[in-house]
Amino acid sequence: MKSKIVITLLVIFTSLTNITNAHDAHYQDTKPRTWHTKSGDISASFYLAKNNQVLLEKPNGTVISLPLSDLCESDIAFVNQKIQWIQKINQIHQNTIAQQPSNAPMASPLQKGKPFLMFCAILLFIGLAIKFIPYFQPLKFTLPVIAVALFLSTSSFTLKSMKLMGMSTRISFLDSAFSYYKPSISTRSDNNYYYVESTGLPDHETMLGITSWQQQVPIPQCYIGTNAWSIPINPTIAATPVPVNQNHFLRGAIALAVNGIPIFNPYTNTGVDAFLDGQLDQYGGHSGRADDYHYHIAPTVLYNKIPKTSPVAFALDGFAIYGSLEPDGSAQKSLDANHGHYGSDGIYHYHSSATAPYMIGNMVGTVTEDATMQIIPQATAKGVRPALTPLKGATITHCHPYPTGNGFKLTYTLGTDKDTVDYSWTPTGDYTYKFITPTGTTTSNYKGQAICKVTAGTQKNTEYLSAVFVDPNRMIQMLFPQEAQLERNIAIINANGQVVFNTKNRNKQLQIPTDTWRSGIYYIQTHSTNVAGKTHKIILP
Repeated sequence: MKSKIVITLLVIFTSLTNITNAHDAHYQDTKPRTWHTKSGDISASFYLAKNNQVLLEKPNGTVISLPLSDLCESDIAFVNQKIQWIQKINQIHQNTIAQQPSNAPMASPLQKGKPFLMFCAILLFIGLAIKFIPYFQPLKFTLPVIAVALFLSTSSFTLKSMKLMGMSTRISFLDSAFSYYKPSISTRSDNNYYYVESTGLPDHETMLGITSWQQQVPIPQCYIGTNAWSIPINPTIAATPVPVNQNHFLRGAIALAVNGIPIFNPYTNTGVDAFLDGQLDQYGGHSGRADDYHYHIAPTVLYNKIPKTSPVAFALDGFAIYGSLEPDGSAQKSLDANHGHYGSDGIYHYHSSATAPYMIGNMVGTVTEDATMQIIPQATAKGVRPALTPLKGATITHCHPYPTGNGFKLTYTLGTDKDTVDYSWTPTGDYTYKFITPTGTTTSNYKGQAICKVTAGTQKNTEYLSAVFVDPNRMIQMLFPQEAQLERNIAIINANGQVVFNTKNRNKQLQIPTDTWRSGIYYIQTHSTNVAGKTHKIILP
């Protein structure tokens, strides 16, 4: 009878092992190609083409823009093939989106329960073997160690997973993602939301390349205080994901980029694809009816400043949005119908793309959509002048900021004419718009709200450690917030309480070799005279 029990458990264990050995399919990487330009050869991957401009992504993640005319004939033919392919994909998406049912949420690996069932079966098998088979009884003293080891292996909890978790809370993960744009943005949190304050103007050029212009221009906004952007700290999976299409979320933002600029539905409030309609600049944004600048696709230009393994944005359901790489730096894995998947940490995230749906196919997290088809809560933009009508045939060629930072000079072509909108504002909110055409200049003055500033005192990230992990070379890697320049005292203590490393650091990154250190648990302590210390635990293999 005892042997039958053991054999039965062995069969269960074997079947569970077979189930959990499946792997996800991977997309193939877009490999860089050599581009022959008038100024020399460039190794880069095609990103997108628009308005006779080609955006190329270098291997280091830098995005560059070139006139199509700078390329050789074979490269121009390659770009045209890509354009035709993208148009076909978008057409297929638009023809089928109305026929797609709402997608039920996928269960994460932990929610599926396979690792847990496997762990229980193995542990039960070993326990009964120890109890009924004398040969295994000496193992009873090591059963706790075996149980821990089995759990780590069945749940795929590895050092790579520890790196993704960052040995930190979700708050510090959000702090790390937004840290690259502080202090121009400010963050804070409560028990429910992570709040982001900004003034609504990005640090990159705007409006350039728009061919279907709404006659709106970017001005400062007051996304401050009670009007800050809100990201759920503890997002939950919705029972039925809501499609991001012409029937949902047509007003307001669906996500927030890490530079504090909102991202809207790819479809405008008139139901057209803003990118395909020529309404967006080369970075995927434009100004709305309140002269509020926002994106309609993920702004991958931000990867010129942030790591390619960092989120470029967060959806307003609370889940992160990445670019073409996974958080651990590996190639992007296959995406589900919602345009995302569960990461190896068991948390869902989205990915951006150059084709529809561009960022989010369906809103996986739980959100509230009001009667006006916008997610609430969210910040509100305020204009200072009546919205104008679209100016057909106008192409924006420049949008230069004033050196003083209080205005822009936007130029555009309309037929054979070259026209200008020269506008500025005062700290108290007095706006002057000058419309300059070959026939003369028209000036309009408006009164708006005083220019806001992000809340003083909250723009600094007081976490001294953004992430800590052990790399494949057994070296401890410590990453610190970019803006934290004050001196930090760093000490590493082993499990016996002995200090094995002690230093002072002001740099963003610190690498600590551990060739002579024993394997086991270590504690990293960071503190300064201004902020209370933090302690992080790592496991050295």
